[in-house]
Amino acid sequence: MKPAKAFATLLVLVAATTGVFAQRGIGKYIDNMKKDTMFSNAVVGIMVMDEKGKEIASWNPDMPLLTASTMKTISTGLALKVLGPDYKYKTRVGYTGLIENGTLKGDLYIIGGGDPTLGSKDTIAYPIDSIFGIWMDAVRLAGITRIEGNIVGDDRFFKNEIVPGGWAVSNLGPYYGSGTAGLSFMENLQEFTFKSGDNIGDPAKFVAVWPQVPGLRIDNTITTGAPGSRAQTSLRLTEIERVVRYSGSIPFGDKDVVLTGSCKFPAVACAEEFRKFLERGGIRSNPLAYDIQSYQDTAPQEEITIIGETLSPPLSSIVNVTNRISNNFYAETLFKTLGKELTGSGSYDSSAVAIRRVLSSMGLPYRGFTQDDGSGLSRQNYVSARFFCNYFSKLKEKNDNFEAFYNSLPQPGGPGTLENVIKDATPEQKRRLHAKSGSLSNVRCYAGFVERKNGGMYYFAILTNNFQAKTAQMQPKIEGFMKELLK
Repeated sequence: MKPAKAFATLLVLVAATTGVFAQRGIGKYIDNMKKDTMFSNAVVGIMVMDEKGKEIASWNPDMPLLTASTMKTISTGLALKVLGPDYKYKTRVGYTGLIENGTLKGDLYIIGGGDPTLGSKDTIAYPIDSIFGIWMDAVRLAGITRIEGNIVGDDRFFKNEIVPGGWAVSNLGPYYGSGTAGLSFMENLQEFTFKSGDNIGDPAKFVAVWPQVPGLRIDNTITTGAPGSRAQTSLRLTEIERVVRYSGSIPFGDKDVVLTGSCKFPAVACAEEFRKFLERGGIRSNPLAYDIQSYQDTAPQEEITIIGETLSPPLSSIVNVTNRISNNFYAETLFKTLGKELTGSGSYDSSAVAIRRVLSSMGLPYRGFTQDDGSGLSRQNYVSARFFCNYFSKLKEKNDNFEAFYNSLPQPGGPGTLENVIKDATPEQKRRLHAKSGSLSNVRCYAGFVERKNGGMYYFAILTNNFQAKTAQMQPKIEGFMKELLK
């Protein structure tokens, strides 16, 4: 045998042997997990698959389990595949009625197109004053110096259902449960400012809220806690009435305390803030701000004269943020956008139908897959570890935009939710792991990709549900599994 050929054969044998040892190591680690009392009362699903579709190791791979935020890999991956990385959301400004001598004898409309970055404080978002400035310039160029009618936030792009039915009531108030809308604003959040009372135990004082929602009533039962204590508050609200109920305590002190909670009326919040912006800019008016649900004289969209338009950052940037910091709001928007673009209806039901159509076109069976929302916050999401691996395989195989998705996934030590994962791994090992984490109470999951040391790739998912130990106790065991994949 010639030396060159012999050397090539040796390399193949070394790679194959390394693969066998790796396979044995992963399998042994999973066998030890099965014996570990930490997992004895938990439900665990694990699957590791190579690029050729070979099962490397598994544990209950076909059992559908709660996904938490690993569900975002479905929403973001398919959004990039279907819509493309350059897709941009549109927000338009228009009017009804007539313009006579600079006076609009009609209403001004802000027509949402689902843009999740509108008013967001994220670094990828355009400053809201710049957006409002473009809209105001459009109003002026139309010859409008005074508005006789009202300003209407038009959120008809999506069906009016701020949150999916599978979310718990306790998820409606916190910042992570804001939900999406056809006309979203400031990620559908509000900042409530409170000041402590004069003495411990006194009622806290409500100071201000931004953005404002006309007619919003604040039921404040927050009290003043001890100096140096943590703010411990709860916000309860619904999308039915314009009432927020804050309870709990904030620490005694001179500094204002700003609490961030969900806003279930983002369209009217956007309209109100733009109304005030116009007034500061000299557009004389005394209109009221409305959304479609509260305005009695809503015009059909085809009767609205469009005078301006702004665009969101590209979808690739939105997906990157969604996966890096696990942004629920962005993920819900992507989910409903798929429904809107593929079925014409921007509802949760249509989005579920759209997702299944795309998965079917990729040759993925629905076995082991149920998706209720885009972010994974719902406890009606059930996906098996095998489905995740097959999905990752097909996504890589049949997606020209796979690289944008792959690079959006967090890595250990990098920015995002994996920053503090497997800290003791080498920099070279950390570079080979791209994955999404997910957590709910008694749920801890990871799903993604591992570049193998000697070439090729592993697709993997580890889903742990219903464990009784503390998450801090479970985490090292789960990270140990991922470290085994990197050997």
